[in-house]
Amino acid sequence: MYQLVAIGNALVDTEFKLCDEILTQTGLTKSNMTLADTDEQTALFDMLNTHGLTPTKQAGGGSAGNTVACFSALGGTSFYCCRVGHDKRGAFYLSDMQNMGVAIDAGRAEVVGATGTCVVLVTDDGERTMQTNLGVSGEIDQSNVDFDVLSKAKYLYLEGYLAMTPSVQDAISKLCQTAKTQGVKIVVSFADPAVIRFAKDGILSWLTGLTDGVDVIFCNMDEAKLFAGTDDNTQAVHALLAHAALVVITDGANPTTVADKDGIYMYDVAPANVIDTNGAGDNFAGAFLYALSEGADYKRCVALAGGVASRVVSQFGARLPKAEYDLIKQTVLT
Repeated sequence: MYQLVAIGNALVDTEFKLCDEILTQTGLTKSNMTLADTDEQTALFDMLNTHGLTPTKQAGGGSAGNTVACFSALGGTSFYCCRVGHDKRGAFYLSDMQNMGVAIDAGRAEVVGATGTCVVLVTDDGERTMQTNLGVSGEIDQSNVDFDVLSKAKYLYLEGYLAMTPSVQDAISKLCQTAKTQGVKIVVSFADPAVIRFAKDGILSWLTGLTDGVDVIFCNMDEAKLFAGTDDNTQAVHALLAHAALVVITDGANPTTVADKDGIYMYDVAPANVIDTNGAGDNFAGAFLYALSEGADYKRCVALAGGVASRVVSQFGARLPKAEYDLIKQTVLT
């Protein structure tokens, strides 16, 4: 029924372009995600307004949301478990995902309250720094999950940010056990260095809670080295292989590392004119999984994923127009 089933935080992104000097004044850690309550986020909006900054873009976001949007836009079928408020932002989010071809059970997803929001601050070097107010997504739980959709899925995708959300851990445990029983491959994305710094125990509980570990881990090299507690790339790769059958590690413009029990492989990625890195890793994972589901080898998986990611970072916003995903696919996979 669905090739990819994912669970994550449903967020509406508001992006701003700013200089490093103003970013420093926000007190946020560059290139990381910081959680905030409504008052803290309102104060950030007010501060940005005092500098005369206006949003460059507003769009549907969330790490796993971006991944399933990419996967579906490329031609795959996906289902997204999430939690949104019964408000304008929630309606916008559900409509936006539907337009990308992603299935969501609105009856399970929509609740009374405010939809989560993410302020994305993009500096001149293209790095994204985020402040997230989870809203109702901060209480996502089993009531927002349809476990039956796993029955014919290929992949279950877990967004690393959810390691910070206590309410969802029972749902994730049940999803993983159901996936293992039904032969569905389990995929974990670390999502952000902040996840490893502040919720590594949560990630470890996912990775070690299953007898054979998980099937795939996606992360970047900074996250891999933080997880492994080392500055050595190779040691970081082997640390991840202790928990997953396949490891995919991006490293910006440097070659992507793909590793399994048979070896460690390095693949060059497409060059990019970096304007905004928001969503790059999410799209890389979505495109890689799509190519993998179509039987592509690692080299072609990286070629498609790198092609999509390089285009994403060359514009503002975490997603491409749907037609553009298909164009890249036709160029790379045919």
